[in-house]
Amino acid sequence: MAYKPQFKVKATYMRGGTSKGTFFNIADLPKECQEDQNKKNKLLQRIVGSPDAYGKQIDGMGGATSSTSKTVLVGKSEVPGHDVDYYFGQVAIDKDFMDWSGNCGNLSSAVGPFAIKEGLVDNVPENGVCCVKIWQANIKKTILCYVTVENGMVKEMGDYEIDGVAFPAEEIKLEFVAPVDPSEELFPTGNLVDDLEVPGVGTFKATMITAGIPTIFLNAEEIGYKGTELQGDINSDKEALARFETIRIAGAMKMGLMKDPKDAETQQHTPKVAFVSPAQDFTTSSGKAVKADEMDLHVRALSMQQLHHAMMGTASVAIGVAACVPGTLVNLASGGGEKDSVTFGHPSGAIKVGATLSKNGDKYTVEKASMSRSARIIMEGNVFVPADTY
Repeated sequence: MAYKPQFKVKATYMRGGTSKGTFFNIADLPKECQEDQNKKNKLLQRIVGSPDAYGKQIDGMGGATSSTSKTVLVGKSEVPGHDVDYYFGQVAIDKDFMDWSGNCGNLSSAVGPFAIKEGLVDNVPENGVCCVKIWQANIKKTILCYVTVENGMVKEMGDYEIDGVAFPAEEIKLEFVAPVDPSEELFPTGNLVDDLEVPGVGTFKATMITAGIPTIFLNAEEIGYKGTELQGDINSDKEALARFETIRIAGAMKMGLMKDPKDAETQQHTPKVAFVSPAQDFTTSSGKAVKADEMDLHVRALSMQQLHHAMMGTASVAIGVAACVPGTLVNLASGGGEKDSVTFGHPSGAIKVGATLSKNGDKYTVEKASMSRSARIIMEGNVFVPADTY
């Protein structure tokens, strides 16, 4: 058989918040991959470098962490009132599957700049702030991405700093509009706090919420932690990671997100599991000392069965919403009472998040959640793909 050379696909490599991913204009994908989901998955997996039994993604664009094994597809929106449709694909590192069940809040901040660069947004001002109206097609929600434009170009460089990112950039404000549809349950179990029975592990207090991304919150002390742990404290402990996965599955079953524990084999992106604790002094992964009075609480969260080096953007939305509902574990860890925003500590530092809610009887409606991130193009051009990929 004659040798078939690699083919190339136009792509842009971007940082968004504390994540990185390979971005594609949907129109630039091979036609067969636009039409066939399985071929699309195989293409994106190979580009990122998965599945990789060594867990390193040496032969691809991924960085061998949940924060960097990501792909984003963006195209002109087919939904009225929106500029672009945005699909997020979380690529498993060592396993042969992709998860399209959720969103990446961090990379959402890069969708607006990418869409403007690709000419997918109409009426971009020559100077000012452009509100890119994004339809998050995975979860069918609206995201408003506020991007600064100077001389007709996205302003990327600025003095806004994010804990977990080494260099400053221009601030990008995000608003997650109605992250939970009023017809859906913000708390799927009907309770602000449940007793979550985890087979073979124990019973724990848990707040389970669907805002941003479905998340299971636990008290750090109750599961044997201080709440100030860094990645090495958790990710080096295989028994702890297995225990967290068992907790995640139990929570997913109680929330109605999984029908069988085996579903977890192909649903690793959602739900998330996190643990909270009151504000306390700690030292970040970069060696920076942070005082308790600089935050309201601590939160640590796992993504793709690993403790995140900072905080997922979608989980930040869940934290912001849960903190603003009196009586949840997140709210109680932050001191309790009425709130419209909180600053929480994470392994790399701290971040402020907020939410606007209304209440009718016992039912809460989330009008919007907000946070700030930044984004930057790292590279654009073509990625090369072996001809036998799909």
